[in-house]
Formats: sequence, structure tokens, C-alpha cells
Amino acid sequence: MTVTCLMPGATETEFFERADLMDTKIGQSKKDHPAEVASIGFEAMMKGEGDVVSGWHNKLRAAIADVVPAGILAEQHRKQAEPVPHSDSDGNLGMRWHRVGKIWH
Repeated sequence: MTVTCLMPGATETEFFERADLMDTKIGQSKKDHPAEVASIGFEAMMKGEGDVVSGWHNKLRAAIADVVPAGILAEQHRKQAEPVPHSDSDGNLGMRWHRVGKIWH
């Protein structure tokens, strides 16, 4: 028996909408196609590979994670998940959330 761990990174699914993250950098960014991610995972499983990271951008992030301190990585992830400014119907920039200290409300 083998176990393959697929580490896909951001994938174009309903996750970001369901998690109410569409107003974040990661929610608005280009993501990998789910069929491509699944194909990469399936091929790795059939070869008996233990770990597979899909997409060159995600592979780069995985490699960087081995040498960058966890606190810096956590800060990068936080920035990707915080709300970004948006325009209302009058073109005024605003935030859906407001920040108090390090916490968004």
C-alpha cells in the first residue's frame, strides 16, 4: 500500500467563495485548474510517489518554506487572506472590513 500526499496550493474551486475569501488577494488571484491538479495527483499516486506539489509557483513556495522562518511565512499567508480595498457603486474605495490592531473586524 502506498499513500500519496497532494499539496496543490490555490485551486479554482468553490472553496474561496464558501470561505468568504473572494475579497482577498488569494481569492482574486489566478488559481490552478482542478482537473490539472487532479491529474498531477493521480499520476504521482500511480507512480507510488509519497509527496507531490503541483504547479511551478507552488513548488517554488514549498522550496522557500524549507529555508524561511515560520513567522515570516505566517505573515505572508496573513497578507494573502486579508481583505483588499474595493470600489463601491460610486467608485469610492473602501474596505468591507476594518482593522483594529492586527485583527480585521
